[in-house]
Amino acid sequence: MNRIIDANLNRATEALRVLEEIARFYFDDKVLSQELKVIRHGVCNFFDNKYDELLFSRNTQNDVGANIENPTKLSRQNASIEQIFRSNFKRLEQALRVLSEYGNLCDDFRYKIYTIEKKMNERFKMVIKKYLLKDKNLYLVTNSDNFSSDEEFLDKVALAIKSGVDIVQLREKNKPASKIIEYGKVIRQLCSEYGAIFIVNDRIDIAQIVKADGVHLGQDDVDIKHAREILGEKMIIGISTHKPSDAIEAVRAGADYIGVGPVYKTPTKPNREPAGLDYLRWAVENVSIPFYAIGSIDENTIDEVTSCGAKRVALVRAIMYSKDVATTVKTLKNKLSFSLRNFLH
Repeated sequence: MNRIIDANLNRATEALRVLEEIARFYFDDKVLSQELKVIRHGVCNFFDNKYDELLFSRNTQNDVGANIENPTKLSRQNASIEQIFRSNFKRLEQALRVLSEYGNLCDDFRYKIYTIEKKMNERFKMVIKKYLLKDKNLYLVTNSDNFSSDEEFLDKVALAIKSGVDIVQLREKNKPASKIIEYGKVIRQLCSEYGAIFIVNDRIDIAQIVKADGVHLGQDDVDIKHAREILGEKMIIGISTHKPSDAIEAVRAGADYIGVGPVYKTPTKPNREPAGLDYLRWAVENVSIPFYAIGSIDENTIDEVTSCGAKRVALVRAIMYSKDVATTVKTLKNKLSFSLRNFLH
């Protein structure tokens, strides 16, 4: 009996320490770190009066289970932080259950762990989204209006993705939902294959149907709070902003990124006056989340945009109507990379 308790006490406290370090150093979350630390000390203290007895019972050399291979064990070299998180929570929950059965450990510890696991899983979803957006600097917004066929339009989008576009937003204001879904299923597959993020404009329902990575909202669309209630934490939510107050509200409401613009007058938004470079400069200085400058940005205007400090851009016509998409994408990405290198130095 003592050997069972000793093995599972070690297993539980080791797992707790691994999870505590994730909360402390990966999330920088003092509250979660403290909760796990309290549980770790609580479990140890529960068996403190049996320390010598448990230590005496230990017989690692003759443990028949020590050398049994676990076919599902993670490779330490290839395990992601999320895999480490998941495996250690399951290891912990199993060990606590054994300690409850054989050592009369109160169930409160296990129930608290179930709650903390849920909290940390939600945090992982948020951290992963930030990681996904971190290095994504070239954002394509689609427009199929001037293409002669669906095939021609989708071929152009496919070429852009294969050429290195980081994010694709399916924005089709003049197409019925059935057609947008049809496009979305194709673009979803392409984005998955080439590692691009897939966003759907406005339509939360379609974003869910085509399994998009997120949705982009306008100022007059569903607000971020209600969109989050529908989509959950895992999906990316972006929103267009046109002035500092829009950006401040978007960050406060929990947007994962914002569009900043239109920087220049654009036929895509004929009734909207450009926000100009002043708003872009303000965003560079004041916006803490990723933002994408948008509005008639192309190979001719991008240098002026990046000189203001912008590191990410979103484009429609510059790519959709380019005669040489691969060269255009390469040129734009090179200019963004050059600007970023200068910014870092």
